[in-house]
Amino acid sequence: MISRKLIYISIVMANVVGCSGTSHLKQQETIFPKGTEITNDHFTGTAWLNMLAPPDGLNTMYAGLVTFEPGARTNWHSHPAGQILIVTQGEGYYQEEGEPKRILRNGETIKCMPNVKHWHGATPNSAVAHIAISDRHQGPAQWYDPVTDNEFLN
Repeated sequence: MISRKLIYISIVMANVVGCSGTSHLKQQETIFPKGTEITNDHFTGTAWLNMLAPPDGLNTMYAGLVTFEPGARTNWHSHPAGQILIVTQGEGYYQEEGEPKRILRNGETIKCMPNVKHWHGATPNSAVAHIAISDRHQGPAQWYDPVTDNEFLN
């Protein structure tokens, strides 16, 4: 079963990395549709989710395309099994608790270690899209406080 998952993720990654994008993230320029607007309290600003491979009875792994409008971001959160982020378009931020904020660009990959508190999202002036991959076998994401404007801007 693992090899089937790896083949699927490899195909997705090959298709994504082969495409270039702009900070405007026009819908017709993406491989996948943006999905639906995220309406929960775990995000600040406007973000969209397209679950590319939702978890099911056979697979606890999941992959989703998350698109952030400029200024949008997640709350601080962690994943018991870690998370992989593959930036597909635009420019964004990633920060682990206690570490400096990093700029993410199209084509970059981030490996979030298990149970490490972090956040990610767009920059103030650029939208960003990334594929988020994780596994629910050790439990769902743990959500914390929103990222403050001071944390986001500095």
